Amino acid sequence: MKHSPPGAPHSKKGDADRFLATPFETKRKTRVKCHTIIQQECGSIRSATLVHLFEFYRFRCWFQAADEVRFPASSANTVRGAFGKLLRDTASAETYNRLFEPHGAPRQGPSGLADRPRPFVFRSAHLNAAIVAPGDRFFFDAHVFELQHPVLPALRAAFERIADAGLGPGRGRARLLAIDTLDLNGRPSNGACSLPFSADPTPVRALTVRFVTPTELKAGGQVRERPEFGFLLARIRDRVATLSALYGSFGPLPVDFREIGRRASEVRLVRDCLTWESASRKSTRTGQTHPLGGFTGTAEYEGDLAEFVPWLRVARWTGVGRQTVWGKGEVHIVAPPAVTGAN
Repeated sequence: MKHSPPGAPHSKKGDADRFLATPFETKRKTRVKCHTIIQQECGSIRSATLVHLFEFYRFRCWFQAADEVRFPASSANTVRGAFGKLLRDTASAETYNRLFEPHGAPRQGPSGLADRPRPFVFRSAHLNAAIVAPGDRFFFDAHVFELQHPVLPALRAAFERIADAGLGPGRGRARLLAIDTLDLNGRPSNGACSLPFSADPTPVRALTVRFVTPTELKAGGQVRERPEFGFLLARIRDRVATLSALYGSFGPLPVDFREIGRRASEVRLVRDCLTWESASRKSTRTGQTHPLGGFTGTAEYEGDLAEFVPWLRVARWTGVGRQTVWGKGEVHIVAPPAVTGAN
């Protein structure tokens, strides 16, 4: 797919075009598990009311390689590491701590979180294991949930340093061309993306969720191998509510956490076909190796689902589970209904 951004120079046709498209992440796959559960009759559909909006900025950062730029299998970890180092060099201590090291348990939102989540995620799965030749263009996306303080100047100042500091294992240099603001459909925009929490009045009794990038869900220190809906929705609810309370324009979501959790637990996982993908990263600061794996694939659910569709739509952009900053936990609704935002 050819994609020419506003303000970015054209490049020749050829292999470089693959860095301008957005295919999904691929890693070493270790096992596939498919389960089918006996289906039961669905109950009545519960109508959901409008509770709030979730807003975020979708930025696309365009670069042109000056040297050969090599990305590892988990490219978003490279982007995140570079951003943290360069942000420390270019931003004030207050800005750095607010964006990259937001310590302290949140005072609003669900309990049980040791630290505040970072107010951004990077999406760069199409660059996994990629080699970008000198002169070729590439991009990655940043979804920013901080709406109370401007973030774009900090992003721009940090990524402009890649022209000197380099990126990736070989520290290949690349020049920042532009940072575009996009809407949910990938079109140029002048503002934040908005997603309502109002459910479609049409009953939704079944849907399929695709786990696009490795998703790791944990409870009590143990990894969950299957995405039971009640547990999945609880993790989405907690993450989205916390981001909204800490960084959003509207403050805490008016949600009864216990009740929405109870209703979500009544939704049945009727079939899943999941692949566990193994990956790891080594911290250059501590020397420790950290797992980056998780499951990808699909899960089919049945029950009273209409009120949960908006939460799943938001989770597409926020991610769910561990290490979402690195692009893990991206989920899409496959069907039904169709979801806005295909790019």
